[in-house]
Amino acid sequence: MQPMTFRFPVSSRFGDEPADPVGDLFSVLSRGDIISFAGGIPDGALFDVDPIRDSFEFVLGRHARRALQYGATPGEPELRAAAAALVSRHLPTAPEDILVTSGSQEGIYLSAQALLSPGDVVLVEEPTYLAAVQAFSLNGAKLVGVAADAEGMLPEALDEAIAEHAPRFVYLIPTFANPSGKTMGRRRREAIAEILLRAQVALVEDDPYGQLRFSGEPVPPIASLPGMAEQTILLNSMSKVMAPGLRIGWMRVQGPLKQILGIAKSAVTLQSPALNQLAIAHYLTHHDLDAHIARVVGPYRERRDALHAGLLAILPATATVTRPDGGMFCWVTLGDDTDTARLLPVAVEEGVAFVPGWSFYASDPDRSTMRLSYATNSPDTIAEGLGRLAAALGR
Repeated sequence: MQPMTFRFPVSSRFGDEPADPVGDLFSVLSRGDIISFAGGIPDGALFDVDPIRDSFEFVLGRHARRALQYGATPGEPELRAAAAALVSRHLPTAPEDILVTSGSQEGIYLSAQALLSPGDVVLVEEPTYLAAVQAFSLNGAKLVGVAADAEGMLPEALDEAIAEHAPRFVYLIPTFANPSGKTMGRRRREAIAEILLRAQVALVEDDPYGQLRFSGEPVPPIASLPGMAEQTILLNSMSKVMAPGLRIGWMRVQGPLKQILGIAKSAVTLQSPALNQLAIAHYLTHHDLDAHIARVVGPYRERRDALHAGLLAILPATATVTRPDGGMFCWVTLGDDTDTARLLPVAVEEGVAFVPGWSFYASDPDRSTMRLSYATNSPDTIAEGLGRLAAALGR
């Protein structure tokens, strides 16, 4: 008699045939023969390794027992103070307003845990960050996409969507958005804020890329506009500007919601690693993050230019390509009947990878779209990768 195969009962949140675009992405990235434009991955050759090592050695030399022990859920006081100082460049922030997270991805998930009940609506820009789509969906949300133009979410479309759907919150990446690379100007941010204030709708504002600016003047976060601090969860991360392996970010939030987020954090991870928190706090107070970022943005700008110009040279005349003022991504709309999800396996056979655009949409995706990152590869490697992409398109 053959033994029966046991099947675990799986939550209905995952559906009958769950898609895992993030997992699929990292599977492709693990192949050594692929030139990847897929991941939003900083170039490890540009990491500020020696000062980071110095910070870890300092912590382990002076505070090893504390650093290797459990810590408080909201985060280590030194990091909360250093993070508050960074946020206060645009928005006055006390250390008590900071909740440390394991990257901004955890902040997205905790926001969903704290704010959402099954069936609640979240409004997102079309397209938006795919792992946010996953986090909100797994917490029972119904995602509704809001139309955007070259500057991001359209205020009139947001106004109409709020009136129709009564959302729990709006999720935005206003600066160098993932995946589009778009940035909202000050007037657009003010228009969005005016609508949210009038409707009393919360904002989850994600800002992992804002410091990676190549050109133009910095634009303060929406949370810094009059009245918005109280109804905004502002997410920041050290992943893109320092090193993603450290897995440290934070949420800035005011009022009673801090306690709810702390309870959710305690249930999910209890705390973010104290060793990493203390090392980052030491780095931020004893080394020059701004100087490091200034060294990074030069190569990223050069790579942005190489990818943007190279894409325009190989794509059909119907295509459009964003040219961001910072961040890590160009967004391509082929504008024809090409399905980039079907193009990807052909591209991988040619030795190049990108992210098909369908996974960045809440609904009704434009399947002729794709996201490409310029951060990791040199201009010469970008040129080689685009040659492979051209061969895939030709097939």
